[in-house]
Amino acid sequence: MAKTLPELRTQIDALDQELLALLNRRAALAHEVGEIKKVEGSPVFRPERETQVITSLQAGNPGPLKRDSVATIWREIMSACRALEAPQRVAYLGPAGTFSEQAAEQFFGSSIERMPCGSIDEVFRATAAGSAQFGVVPMENSTEGMVSRSLDLFLASPLHVIGETSLLVRHNLLRQSDTLEGITAVYAHPQALAQCQNWLNTHLPHAERHAAASNAEGARLATTNPAWAGIASERAGSEFGLHVVAHAIQDDAYNRTRFAVVCLPQTLPTPEASGKDCVSLIVSVPNRPGAVHDLLVPLKKHGVSMTRFESRPARSGQWEYYFYIDIQGHTSQPHVVAALQELQALCAFYKVLGTYPVSE
Repeated sequence: MAKTLPELRTQIDALDQELLALLNRRAALAHEVGEIKKVEGSPVFRPERETQVITSLQAGNPGPLKRDSVATIWREIMSACRALEAPQRVAYLGPAGTFSEQAAEQFFGSSIERMPCGSIDEVFRATAAGSAQFGVVPMENSTEGMVSRSLDLFLASPLHVIGETSLLVRHNLLRQSDTLEGITAVYAHPQALAQCQNWLNTHLPHAERHAAASNAEGARLATTNPAWAGIASERAGSEFGLHVVAHAIQDDAYNRTRFAVVCLPQTLPTPEASGKDCVSLIVSVPNRPGAVHDLLVPLKKHGVSMTRFESRPARSGQWEYYFYIDIQGHTSQPHVVAALQELQALCAFYKVLGTYPVSE
C-alpha cells in the first residue's frame, strides 16, 4: 500500500532529526581534530584531504543523489565544521554578487569570512599582507583565454596556488526596468564584455560599452541610471534589485572560468598529493632558436604530461616572453622532480606557482 503524504513527511522529519544529531557528532569530532591541530601547529584547512573525502563519497554513493550534489552538500558540512575551529578569511574580487564570490563559496563552502576587494591587485595585496588568509582570483576563461592581470601579478607575488575551482558562468543583462528599450550604455568587467560581444552587437549595437572593475560593480552602476544596464550573475541582480532583461547572453553556451586559490606558504604549505594534481610554473628562456622546443624535451623524457602552455610578453622591449605551464603530477613524485630539475637548468627565469589538487 502506498504511503500517504503525511506519512512520508513524518518519516522525513524523523530522518532530519537523525541527520542533525549525526552532523553534531561530526562537528564535535571536527572540534577535537581542531584542538589537536592547535597543539601540533598544523593548518586548519587541508584542500587535498577535503578533495579525497568528497571523491571517496562520490565513488561509494549508491544514489539517487547526483555526484555534484554530494560534493556541494559535503563541502558545506566541512565548511561549517571548519568554522568551529577557525573561520577562513577569503579575499576575492567584489562587491557582493560577483562570480569570484561564487567561486570562493564553491571552493570553501559558505561558512567563511568574506573580504570583497575592488580589484585583482587588491586581492593579491590583501592576501600577501595577511589581511586575508586566502585569495580567489580568475585565471582562465574558456572563451577569452587567460586572465592577463592575474598572470602578471604572480611574477613578483610571494603567494602560491593551493587549489582551483571551475565555475560555469552565465552572464545576464540587468537593468532597473524589464525591457531592452532605451539602453544607452552597458557596464561590465572587460572579460564579460568580450564574452558577450556577439549578443551585444546583435541586440544593443548602439549602446556604449564601459569597463567596470567587476561585473557586480557593473550591476551596481546600473542602479544609478535608468538608461544603463550591467552584465552580471542573477545573484548580482537580486543583490542590487535589478530585473534580468536577458538571460545567458554569453556567446559560448558552455562558458567556464577557472579560478586559483592562493595564500602565503606559511599560511598553508604545498598540499600533499591527492592522486589528481597539477604543477603550475612560470618560466622564460634566452631568446635563441629552438629555446621553446627545448623546454618540452625534459617533460617528454620523463613522461610528464603538459596540460597548459601560455605566453605573455616580458615587457623588456626585447621581444622576450614568460611562459605559463601546467603539468600533471605532484612535486613529491620522482619523475616530476627529475623533469622540473632539467627544465629549470634551461631557464633564465623559473618559478613554481604551486602544486595543488585539480578540480573536475
